Amino acid sequence: MAIELVPLATATATLAPPIMLPNTPAGTRVIFEILDYRWEGSRFTARQKGSAAADWLLLGPEGTGTLDVRVTLETPDGAVVLVHYGGRVDGSNGLGGAPVYACMQFETGHERYSWLNRVQAVAKGALAGNVVTYEVYELR
Repeated sequence: MAIELVPLATATATLAPPIMLPNTPAGTRVIFEILDYRWEGSRFTARQKGSAAADWLLLGPEGTGTLDVRVTLETPDGAVVLVHYGGRVDGSNGLGGAPVYACMQFETGHERYSWLNRVQAVAKGALAGNVVTYEVYELR
């Protein structure tokens, strides 16, 4: 059975300057608070709700970055959707320009968007300055 990738959205995150925690027991923690997050797709469009959103990136000693992102979105019709994802980025030469790979899931109680609760999405993006832009696909 082949995997099908169905375009879902373009997601754009504008990041605050990082908070650095070097030499933790797990590695170097780089916390990027998310200032603005926009989700633009044909089936689901939304924007960040509130300010409790960040990537708690962990950099290993060889430069492998592990994403840990959570952001709450609100659709134009008032539905609230939590997006959370992990992933990887090669930070051995710095984070800018390196491909960022993510595996996204959604949580909502809104009936109109309940289909998102069953979606497993994947994304590829890149950091340019303080903006990460992802192309997001639904796995089928």
